[in-house]
Amino acid sequence: MTVVDDNKKVVTGFFAASSERRLEDLPRFMAHDVVDHNKIIHGEPDEPGAAFEGLRQQLAAFDPLTVQVDELIAEGDRVVARVTQRGVHTGSHPRMPEPTGRSFEVEAIWIFTLADGKITSIRAVSDRLGLFLQLGWPWPQAD
Repeated sequence: MTVVDDNKKVVTGFFAASSERRLEDLPRFMAHDVVDHNKIIHGEPDEPGAAFEGLRQQLAAFDPLTVQVDELIAEGDRVVARVTQRGVHTGSHPRMPEPTGRSFEVEAIWIFTLADGKITSIRAVSDRLGLFLQLGWPWPQAD
């Protein structure tokens, strides 16, 4: 097995742990100082390791929340995942404190950087307009 194959296994394990709500398993897949470059939805502090809080917030707000891996592409220390994310807004979220009870399904692309068998950096783009429309959330206004 190659490092690229091992990195793909880490990423699929990360998504499985998240979808199965196993927060206690996330340190097996994510470095303690992982950097999440996606602050638009999560709202967690912009500091190393804050991705753990961002994921906790997402799981608190959406139950169920699942991520289906549709495609993985890997090279060197990077893994790109095309995924379908599904969930129901059942809990408080920094963007919308009152649950709507509405469901969503959106596609996203996640880019992971790994070192020593753990995720050290996360970048992602998703259909945020589709998410907001499906959940009935107001679109954020420019300052």
